[in-house]
Order: sequence, then C-alpha cells, then structure tokens
Amino acid sequence: MTGSDSAPDADASSDSDADTDTEPDRDDLDRLVTTLHDRLAATATRPVREDASRWLGEAEAVAGDLAVGPLPDDEVVRTRLGHVERLLSNVDGTEDEAADEHVASARAALADALAALGDGGDGGGDG
Repeated sequence: MTGSDSAPDADASSDSDADTDTEPDRDDLDRLVTTLHDRLAATATRPVREDASRWLGEAEAVAGDLAVGPLPDDEVVRTRLGHVERLLSNVDGTEDEAADEHVASARAALADALAALGDGGDGGGDG
C-alpha cells in the first residue's frame, strides 16, 4: 500500500537540490581566488622582466580586490577574473623559472575559478 507513496518524496528532494546546482561552491571559488592572488603576489619577489612585472602587478591588484573580504556576486567575479585573464595574456615569460612556475599556477587557479563559475575559461570577453 505505501510502496508507491515513496516515489513522489524522492522527486521532491531532487527539486530542492536543483536550486543549489546553479551557484558555484563559494568556498571552493574563494579558495581558487585566494590561490590566484597568492601566486601572482609571489611573482613580486622575483627578478622578472620589467614588461612582465607591470602586467603581473596589475593582475595581482585585481585579484587582490577579490581575495579580501567576501566575494561579490558571480557576474562581478567573472568580470574581474576576465580582466586578470586579459592581463596575464600579455605575459609570455618572465625570464625567471620560479616566477614562471607561479604564473603557471596562477593561470591554473584562474581557469579553475572561471570553470567553477560556468565560464569555460574565455573570460567573458565583454568586460
């Protein structure tokens, strides 16, 4: 008698789960943004080329704005990460192996953060 009554309950719980699927995991996104900033900040102590230093410094500043305090809404985060991505696209190399490793790590964190936002990593070219 009650066997058929349990199926609607399962559907009801899956409906409530659907609401949380649309928003990225904020803790994971916050961790990725912090990693991005930390890796960019680590390049500041390295002897990098002057042109690369300029781009890295600006990217660090933008990432730093996101890394302090609670994250703003997803569109703001996506826009700022897109700006960081454009800045880093100007860095071909730093002429310092450790700095290049920091930049690679920053780019990986950036790609993961954009993916967490549902942006396949293209930075949302409109910003």
